[in-house]
Amino acid sequence: MEPPSMSEPVGSAAEDRELAALRAGDEEAFLALVNRHHGAMLRIAEMYVRSRAVAEDVVQEAWVGVLRGLHLFEGRASLKSWIFSIVANCAKARGLRESRTVPMSSLDPSPEEDAPSVSPDRFREEGDRWAGHWSAPPEPWPDAQVESSELVALVAGALETLPPTQRTVMSLRDVEGWESGEVCELLNISEGNQLVLLHRARSKVRAFVEDHLGREGPPWRGRYPTSPAVSSSSW
Repeated sequence: MEPPSMSEPVGSAAEDRELAALRAGDEEAFLALVNRHHGAMLRIAEMYVRSRAVAEDVVQEAWVGVLRGLHLFEGRASLKSWIFSIVANCAKARGLRESRTVPMSSLDPSPEEDAPSVSPDRFREEGDRWAGHWSAPPEPWPDAQVESSELVALVAGALETLPPTQRTVMSLRDVEGWESGEVCELLNISEGNQLVLLHRARSKVRAFVEDHLGREGPPWRGRYPTSPAVSSSSW
């Protein structure tokens, strides 16, 4: 499998060092790369194939493609973007073989997905720089009353309840720290579609957490709380 090339010009000294180590066969560098991206790659694969087990196979296939294609990587995109484009293409090909492809042009939610999970007034208004992000709740969240590990577990559990496309968009944006444009390019969706998916995902996660804690959630300022304990590899 020949990995695709992407046109976005990027590069950094750290990435150059990592790439040199990978090309030299540095096992530790490769394991670090796997640990960093494997979980998010699974999220991508699950959008196109029928089960977690098949998604695991797709990701393994993608890693083989990465190893075989390292000498072809020209650095016209970030190493991360290149790797994720490989797993997306592998997953699409597997989905087509299984006749279970989810067209990315058909991401309009089902009727039950379309209903807001929390009141719309919990979000910033359109036109606001932070549109689609949480507004501060009426009462401050008593952070000391909830251990961060509990909140992390609840958020991880909430993500698992989301439809695949919403889960993937929120995971990439709020867990992996991807920019909006990166997500749109990888998933081949519009900026507006990405914002809708992210908004609905965040609202459902917020509602899930509030329901389980029985009180108003924390003022997350548009993102759920991330910490070293929160990573896609732990889900």
